Amino acid sequence: MPTYSSQPYILLVDDEPNNLLLLEELLSSEGYRTYSASSGIEALAAAEVESPDLILLDVMMPGLNGFEVCQHLRESETMQAIPVIFLTALDDDESRLTGIEMMADDYLAKPIRSEILLSKVRSILRLHQLRQQKIQRSVQAQVDAAWNVSANLTEKFRLFVPDQFLQRIAPRGFESIQVGNAREEELTILFCDIREFTAIAEGQDPKQTFVWLNNFFEQMNQAITTHHGFIDKFLGDAIMAVFDRDTSHPEDAIQAALLMEQNLNTLNEYHQDGLLRQPIRMGIGIHTGMAVIGTVGSSSRMDSTVIGDVVNTASRLEELTKTYNCGIIASGQTRDRLTDQNLLDWHLLDQIKPRGKQQAIDLYEVRNTAKKSLPHKPQRESPSPVLIER
Repeated sequence: MPTYSSQPYILLVDDEPNNLLLLEELLSSEGYRTYSASSGIEALAAAEVESPDLILLDVMMPGLNGFEVCQHLRESETMQAIPVIFLTALDDDESRLTGIEMMADDYLAKPIRSEILLSKVRSILRLHQLRQQKIQRSVQAQVDAAWNVSANLTEKFRLFVPDQFLQRIAPRGFESIQVGNAREEELTILFCDIREFTAIAEGQDPKQTFVWLNNFFEQMNQAITTHHGFIDKFLGDAIMAVFDRDTSHPEDAIQAALLMEQNLNTLNEYHQDGLLRQPIRMGIGIHTGMAVIGTVGSSSRMDSTVIGDVVNTASRLEELTKTYNCGIIASGQTRDRLTDQNLLDWHLLDQIKPRGKQQAIDLYEVRNTAKKSLPHKPQRESPSPVLIER
């Protein structure tokens, strides 16, 4: 059997041992690596073990003749491109025509001059090398193009599904995404909503609304991602954001909310006397608790989401910012999980019992600047019908 080497490998096929010996000596002296096969069957077996760079093939052999061997090669997906030179005593036109039909690279009639054979061998090997290089470049170009398309699609996909979601719903790559991929963990949820958005939008051209609304979302997203959160959904003019950084997610959400307020002030200044006749106002609700984060839907349409009471409560706290006329309301559960509550001013607004719940929730206004604390109010049901039954 042949041995592997970086030298050009030529398979010699002839049923005459003397012919094989002469060819071995001639080609070895030129630095070629050879292997000799005395039959067509042996030649095909050797070619399957190691694909030769060139085959010098006799025609008249017992068993499979050279033409039949060449036909087997051309019908094989793995060996059909191997160059073949027929070396034969058959010098008639019919035999030459058969060689052409078998798609041989050349046809030399015996006796053969050594310099002509070597010249043919060098030319065909060089041509074969050029063809292989072209194929490799073409394949590499296709691989690079496919990789670029895949990378671009991946980046575009991340615009719809954040990395934090992908880590949970696609632990083994995109192909592992399926309905029901989910896990339960403690999260802090932030809801943000623009006040009186409908009234603002009704007085504008829709294109104008899109301009400042996307600017608003960009500013809010910057604040959220700066503090390690990610946006789960854009709900019309509202945002649902998730904070999941180990035990730091309550602090992350609070700091993000404060930066969102700063960014909103910057946005209002930018659009003053422009797209907006009056400053945008917003409310933010923050709550911490257990939730399931994963995929929901059907086999033909699915979505990534967060499900749990923590989501509903955060949304309801945002609604209560209108009732209490404040910018940020955080629950006592969020405040209790902070590592340092003294870094901010906390103002107890109320203590309410959400509809269907046995445990009351403390509502705190969060501000950057000090403000006279509201007196502690006795526990009562929330004035908002969103939270409790009236």
